[in-house]
Amino acid sequence: MPNPPRPGPGPGAAKAPKPAKPAKPNPLRQLRASDLRGVARLATQATTGISRVAEGVHQSVLGTLGLPGGAESGRTRGLTGLVYQSIRGVTQLVDAGLQAGLARLEPFFNQSAPSTAVQWEREAVIAALNGVMGDRLARDNNPLCTRMGVYQQGLPLDVPALAASGAATGKLLVLVHGLCMNDLQWLHDGHDHGAYLAQVLGYTPVYLRYNTGLHTSTNGAELSSQLESLVAAWPVPVTEVAVLAHSMGGLVARSACEQAAAPGAPPSRWLPLLRHLVFLGTPHHGAPLERAGHWVDALLGSTPYSRPFARLAQLRSAGITDLRYGHVLDSDWVGRDRFRKTPDQRTPVPLPPGVACSAVAAAVAPRRSPAADRLVGDGLVPLHSALGIHDDAERTLGFPKQRQAVFYRLGHLALLGDKGVARQVEQWLRSP
Repeated sequence: MPNPPRPGPGPGAAKAPKPAKPAKPNPLRQLRASDLRGVARLATQATTGISRVAEGVHQSVLGTLGLPGGAESGRTRGLTGLVYQSIRGVTQLVDAGLQAGLARLEPFFNQSAPSTAVQWEREAVIAALNGVMGDRLARDNNPLCTRMGVYQQGLPLDVPALAASGAATGKLLVLVHGLCMNDLQWLHDGHDHGAYLAQVLGYTPVYLRYNTGLHTSTNGAELSSQLESLVAAWPVPVTEVAVLAHSMGGLVARSACEQAAAPGAPPSRWLPLLRHLVFLGTPHHGAPLERAGHWVDALLGSTPYSRPFARLAQLRSAGITDLRYGHVLDSDWVGRDRFRKTPDQRTPVPLPPGVACSAVAAAVAPRRSPAADRLVGDGLVPLHSALGIHDDAERTLGFPKQRQAVFYRLGHLALLGDKGVARQVEQWLRSP
């Protein structure tokens, strides 16, 4: 006999609870105690900067009335000037008090995550902040400033543990990220070029993390030093070094090669081992978007009323302004106003001799055209710049044709996760 139907719930019966949605990660829970000091320092600096902008606007208005200003351009005089000076003085005192107080409280804060946990969201925010104003963070010794280091799986490289595991090979692959990014972001759309090349070619990948707001030549010198130490400490003899660099990372890698080989530089252990240097979307001859940012400076400075706000546009870091033309040497920027419109005055730097250099460029357009090559490119870097092509033959890098590849319908960041790009890099690394 079939079972009778079960009675439905009555009008007063409670409804079955819906399954709870998984909680989204909260970046605020990943903050460290030292981050509070860094944020406090940024807040006080912002207050000081805003007071200077306000004083500049005030003096611009007074200037149109024929009233004199202070001893410096954009400064007021008399009681008004004293008020602005007092605001800045009090702000500096508050900053000093906050830094001292928070530094003493830090030992009493317990981290919500163990030291071995990878804090993806926090690191992404820190990387972006360093890209925009990393030079200022370094100059102020701000706790939020990123220090250059070599990482694996988001944690500082532990050479003794690597030696104990037996995972180190003699083929060392160094991955160098781009502007406002970090080592964790080589994992893109579930794909990591480093892990792929380790599987198919036996490389041991290590990932550089660095402050992308510093000058590329500054980072290049530090990268050369880091590679020197890495090769010396590697648990097995290094037979080959390969560098895979994305975007700005390519300029940093070229700078490291040039400075390691410079006359008078100490003998390098890592440069003679460098066999391959692969660039993904590197702006060898600059990026138009940085130049567009320069035009923002010019437009804001065109009238006395908007001129004080040019300070805000000039928050762009040294690393960003180096992208205007693709600087790789100290001589490209030392003694020059990086916010002033000037022609390309770079010293031509060729590709390192004896190294197999390859370039990947991308275009969001479906096919090649003059506009796509020179202007659009991958959305950030034009094709000509990524391929090292320049109207001046002396500046053309001269990648061999068989070591150039262009991918269409692909954007700048998509280069990190594209399997076609990975296979192309694999093919180049297999070649002598």
